Amino acid sequence: MTFHQPFRLKALDGPQPPGTYRIVVDEKEILGVSVLAYRRTATMLQTPAIAVRSGSSQSHLVDPADLEAALEADRKAAAWS
Repeated sequence: MTFHQPFRLKALDGPQPPGTYRIVVDEKEILGVSVLAYRRTATMLQTPAIAVRSGSSQSHLVDPADLEAALEADRKAAAWS
């Protein structure tokens, strides 16, 4: 997921710099239904951004709605600049 502007998420301390971030989604199969279906169990954002050369990275459990709202705000800001 790429952000063009600094962004904030409730699960993170302070603003994050622009960049491309790895998102990891854990899902669990829903058993007992007639079609193959999955339920999201966790969404994690890895910091720092992919292009940042760092010795370590961290995974942060984030709210998918908060992540989508931050991405939408970034899209709108990029459209106005």
